[in-house]
Amino acid sequence: MTNPIPQGHEGMIPHLVCTPCADAIEFYKNAFGAEEICRMPSPNDPRIMHAEMKLDGKTFYLADDFPEYCGGQSRSAVTLGGTPVTIHQYVANCDQAIDRAAKAGATVTMPATDMFWGDRYGQVVDPFGHLWAFATHQRDMTDEEMQKAAEAMFAQSAPGA
Repeated sequence: MTNPIPQGHEGMIPHLVCTPCADAIEFYKNAFGAEEICRMPSPNDPRIMHAEMKLDGKTFYLADDFPEYCGGQSRSAVTLGGTPVTIHQYVANCDQAIDRAAKAGATVTMPATDMFWGDRYGQVVDPFGHLWAFATHQRDMTDEEMQKAAEAMFAQSAPGA
């Protein structure tokens, strides 16, 4: 019997629209150390209909923008002017991950910083408009400890403070 959930595809899988997708594949290899599993070109033009990649053993999909199959609407983060979605990745050293991504062409939007919840955390936007967060867990904290640390951090960074 066929498994309704293919092995290796369990859980939530991000599916990113990146134009040009071929450039995104190379960027993710260089910036994040992602592995290309497959790519399926469009039979009608040079665009990529589907690509599968793995990052630290987790699957994510890519495709070029195909507005003609989406009611004429673009799905590219660049065309849309950004994304409200952040792709969060725990890594052994977030400073190194952010530096590697920046050297490959990402824009650092939040340098790595020790955060109130116990992680060292920072963010980059890739050249295709997708927001990536990298974190390294530094210490376990109770909810009460996080709340106090958040109050202290926000008191220092409040407008007019």
